Parts: sequence; structure tokens; C-alpha cells
Amino acid sequence: MLLALFRLPLFLLLIGFSGLIMLIPAVYAGVLHDLHEARSFFYSGILTLFVFSLIAVAMSDTGERPRALDHLVAVFLTFTVLPLVLALPFWEGLATTTFLNAYFEMVSCLTTTGATLFDNPDRLSPSLHLWRGLVGWFGGLLMWIAAVAVFAPLTLGGYEVTARLAPGQSGSHAGRIETVSAMRRWQRGLFALFPIYVGLTLTLWVLLLVLGEDSLAGLMHAMSVMSTSGISSIGGVANAKSGIGGEVVMFLFLLFALSRLTFSADSGAVKRDNLWTDPEFRLGILIVLAIPLFLFMRHWLGAYEFDELQNAAGAVHAAWGAMFTVLSFLTTTGFESSEWVTAQGWSGLSTPGMILLGLSIVGGGVATTAGGVKLLRVFVLYLQGLGEMQRLVHPSIVIADKGGTRHIRRQGAQIAWVFFMLFAISLAVVTVILAGLGASFEDSLIMAISMLTTTGPLTQVAGEAPIDLIAQSPWIKLVLSAAMVLGRLETLGIIALLSPELWHK
Repeated sequence: MLLALFRLPLFLLLIGFSGLIMLIPAVYAGVLHDLHEARSFFYSGILTLFVFSLIAVAMSDTGERPRALDHLVAVFLTFTVLPLVLALPFWEGLATTTFLNAYFEMVSCLTTTGATLFDNPDRLSPSLHLWRGLVGWFGGLLMWIAAVAVFAPLTLGGYEVTARLAPGQSGSHAGRIETVSAMRRWQRGLFALFPIYVGLTLTLWVLLLVLGEDSLAGLMHAMSVMSTSGISSIGGVANAKSGIGGEVVMFLFLLFALSRLTFSADSGAVKRDNLWTDPEFRLGILIVLAIPLFLFMRHWLGAYEFDELQNAAGAVHAAWGAMFTVLSFLTTTGFESSEWVTAQGWSGLSTPGMILLGLSIVGGGVATTAGGVKLLRVFVLYLQGLGEMQRLVHPSIVIADKGGTRHIRRQGAQIAWVFFMLFAISLAVVTVILAGLGASFEDSLIMAISMLTTTGPLTQVAGEAPIDLIAQSPWIKLVLSAAMVLGRLETLGIIALLSPELWHK
């Protein structure tokens, strides 16, 4: 039965899975006696499953073998069309908003952006919060599997700068698109990564419950950390009952977004690479330590000026607030530590928006749920710059490969630079369009970076004042939705969809 389902088109399978998970908030709303919302989710789920069944019967045994590029199209449709289905129970259940707002909310959740039109958590019921968290968690799982099944064989999503073989490829077939059946890749990825993803989410949830967190808030934060969506039912980690202990636990689980080697090996080799030799993980740890250290030096100098050197407890709280927040925005999650206010006050940085914007642009690891430019591309550009400076001093130098550099392609730096330029052009275009539609330049820039890096909470913390997204015009919301899809699939992925050479293969 399961093998028969995998013969269906991928997008149709995702629609069926969406209808299935609609039953979870339906049951939860029924337990809470929110009968209107229970009916909204239940009827929407049954309708979605019914339509899925009809189409599945009509399309069974077509005999067509999908290609990896076909699945890239399916992923694109998932982020653009599937939110129309996901928005239906949300719109019906809330009953006080427009369908466009519901669509924007679902695009934001599914792309793990986490930007919300409902800044007041009390505006939404527990079942609606649970639905937002489930959609974001589903989007994170989708990106985990799509990295192996779609982006790796097409050398997209960060794989274009590495010479590491993707799972299912052999040395003689590296670089070919059709090395393994595209749907077979989805099967392998699902069976290998789904238990890990679910297990890590449940483990984090249990740990948060042990530390005193409410069940719904703990589950939402666990799903948000694993998917790096930053979705919360209580307005963020700063309002959590688990306190500093909960932040420490979430900090450890956020490390999974720095490198894929923390949960999966990409090479398919028997011997697993050492995590500490992975350039992405080392660069991420360096950033997480260096920026808080810089801010802490400001803390210390400020304390020296005001004769507060003896306030060791305040220094520790400020340092922790900086470390957690830096890692959170580096992984494009967007959670602020409860001690972030202490860190700002200690260092004298009242609006450190530029730091948070820069961290989000850098982003997390390749093939993780994080967005941004990605650490591997930044590392490759750093190596290229270092090599050029060495050649200026020693023109005849021969730079040997060492450590994680042996997996970098010969033209990896050029490709990384091309991607960075495409990202910059996309940022400029989105900013100009938003400004042309009536938003201020500062708000346009923050919203563009927030959506393209899939770091929605930036809209609330990067500027001097939070941006009221729900008050924006419908055209701005549509542009922001398109920017979220562009940031999730990346510019190279969109170009691949428009490339006639790939379609002819």
C-alpha cells in the first residue's frame, strides 16, 4: 500500500498529507470544546482527503517516471499553491480575517519564515496556534527531505559549491540528474530522516515540559526550533515558563541547523566525517562565540565606566542573552532570549538591528531548515579571499587542500559569488518594489531581508519600532509571500525552473 502511494505525484501526496494533519487540531479543538474550529479543521481535512482520493484513483498506474526537476516543480507548487489548501481551515476557524491574510500566514509557516500578521497571541485560539506550528514543522521536514531528494541531484541549495557526492550517487555518475529514481530518493529520505526529525522534536518537547513549560507552548517551541520557524503561541521564548533552562536546551537543539552532519551524512560513505572538521559547524560556532564576545566587551567597558565590575551575575546573564539570540538569528529561527534586553542594556545597544540582519543574511547550514546565504558559501568566499591575499604576497604559492576544503569544488568560490550577487539583486528588487507600493525604505529593507532569509521575527525586532504587517496593503502581502518562496527555494532554484536546458534533459 505504501509503495503504491509513492507512485503518485509528489505534490498530490503532499496535499493528502496536509489533509491528514488537519485532523490533529480538529481533535485538539474538540478536546477544548471549541466546536466551531473543530468542525472547520475536520471538514477541511475530510474534504482534502476526499479530493486527494479521487485524483489518486484517476492518476494511478500512469507509468510515468518523474525526474528530479519534476520534483523541484512540485516543491515550488507546495510553497505557492498548497498554502491555499492549508489556509482554508485557518480562515474558517478564525472567521475574523480575510483569506489573503490566512494565505500569507500559511506561506509564512510552510516556508519556516515565521512572520505573523497576528502579533497578539490572544487573537488566536490554541488550536489555531497548533495548526501554525504543525505547518511550520511540516515545512521543515519537507526541506530536510527535499535537500536529499531534489537539491542534491540538481546541485542546488548549496550543493553547487561542494564536490561531496549526494546520497545515491556514485563517483562515475556524480553530477548527473538521473542517477537514482527521484521518488526513490524521497522514499529513502523519508525513512531515514522522518524518525530522526520526530524523535528530536519529541525529545525537546519532553525536556521543556520537565523544565516547567506548558504543554502547548513547549510543543510549539520544540517544533519551531527543529524547523527554525520561530513560531510561538506565547509571543516568544522570553515569555516561556521554562526560563533559562529551557533556553539552554533549545540552544543545544539549534545546533542541528548549523550543519547537516549533526543529523545526517551526505557522502554515503561508510566512514562518517568528523563534525569538528566540518567547515560549516566550525564557522557557525565561531560566529556564535565571537559576536557575543564583542558585545560582552562593550558590556565590560560600559561596566568599567560606571563602576559595575562587581556585577558578575549581570555579566553572565548578558553574555547568555547575546549567545542565544545570536545563534537563534544565525539559524534564521528568530527567537529572542529573555536576557536579550539585559544584553542590550549592558552594552548600550538599544537597537542592534544591523547585527541581527547580518546574522540572518549569513544563515545556517546547507541542507538544513535554516535560510540565508548559508555558512558553506560564506566559508568558500572566505577561502577565496584568503587565497587571493596569499597570492599577493607570494605569487607562486601553491595552496594545498586541507580539512573540509577537500570537498569544495574547483569553481565553488565563483558559484558562491554568483549566488551572493543574485541574492543581493533579489534583495534590491524586493526592497524597491515594497518601497514603490508605499512602505518606507527602512521597513522595506527589513521586510525584504526578513522574507528572503526566512527570518520573520526580524520585522518585530530589527527596526526602532515593530512593523505592523497586518496593516500593509494586499499587494505588499503578495510581494512578501513571493519573497518568502524565493528565499526558501533560493534564486538558483527559480532559475533552474526557468532553464530550458534542464527541461530538455
